[in-house]
Amino acid sequence: MTLPIHNKPQSRFSGVLLVMGILLIAANLRAPFTGIAPVLDQIINHFNLSGSQAGFITTLPLIAFAIISPMAAMFARRQGLEHALFAALILILLGILTRFIDSSTMLFVGTTVIGIGIAIANVLLPSLIKRDFATKVALMTSAYVLTMGMASGGFSALVFPLSQFNDLGWQLALGSSAMLTVAGLIVWTAQLGKHTKPASMSQFAPSSKSVWRYLLAWQVTLLLGLNSFLTYIIITWLPSILTDTGHSAVEAGAYHGAFQISTALPGLVLIPLLAKLKDQSALSFILGLLSAGSAIGLLYMPNLAFFWTIMLGFCSGGCFILGLSFISLRTDDPHQAASLSGMSQSVGYLLAAIGPMMAGALHTSTGSWEAPLWLCIIAALLCALCGFGGGRNTTLNKSAEA
Repeated sequence: MTLPIHNKPQSRFSGVLLVMGILLIAANLRAPFTGIAPVLDQIINHFNLSGSQAGFITTLPLIAFAIISPMAAMFARRQGLEHALFAALILILLGILTRFIDSSTMLFVGTTVIGIGIAIANVLLPSLIKRDFATKVALMTSAYVLTMGMASGGFSALVFPLSQFNDLGWQLALGSSAMLTVAGLIVWTAQLGKHTKPASMSQFAPSSKSVWRYLLAWQVTLLLGLNSFLTYIIITWLPSILTDTGHSAVEAGAYHGAFQISTALPGLVLIPLLAKLKDQSALSFILGLLSAGSAIGLLYMPNLAFFWTIMLGFCSGGCFILGLSFISLRTDDPHQAASLSGMSQSVGYLLAAIGPMMAGALHTSTGSWEAPLWLCIIAALLCALCGFGGGRNTTLNKSAEA
């Protein structure tokens, strides 16, 4: 089914409500599960979890992303984009409420349900923006990525002090993110009168060669995948790394929040820059090297942790934005772009899911954060190499002919 065309101009008020709804959905796409990290030590002690089990809490939403993401478009075709996004918020809220039950099993179940809701919204929100803001895609994408980073970063900075306030505890502190979800549900009800469906890719002829057979496709995929591997190790374990090197839990939570906010900032710089740069090899390579240098700094100069954290977040966010851009820039037709998106998403989420568990297991076995941080350094260096290859001004078909 092709995309319906909206001929009726929106009123200013309905346009404002739509933008508010989009930004409130974006605010729910990271905070409910990345906010776990600052109180992870409390959760580990409460349920007597191992390092691998603790890492699995952050891994569960990523596994949900990998499994559910391909189904999200089909769900939206049946229910309509607006109703599917409303259902995604309901699932996020149910997951948050499930974690109030004092059981490690319910903690894992609730986090999985949150991951399912986020996976649906992750896939469908860009589709909605492309449909309703066709001439302002870059602006709206920057706005929602920035909102996502600000909300998750702000929540990470607040969740530990909140858990200590009047002995509220980690469950109520984590549960407070439900306020964002409820706000999103209330504002999004204005869109439920619509029942529009996403565009189908069926009108595009498939490319003759599978994207999995192109070296360039693997370079783009591994740029995104290795960057996600590094990012989710840091999102999961940064507060624990910082408290083990002498920082207070409040500082660690604030730095964790700063990391997530800084991942959103490159969008303000890179999106206008990408329009002028035809070849992004050098930029990708430099960002990968700076990521590696920042991880080395965290390991050997922890007294400058705030600087390294900001740098690591900025470079990680920059690599993510470049990788997403390469999906369009390095492909020859929409079907190829969709195939490369699917390839990079499946490999990327798999690597992202493995990272926190590997880092947790390494810390448990060595009693130190040195090995996990070296894992991040190696991933960043490989990212730089993949970015150098993936940033070349070419496309899949042209790269195969060269």
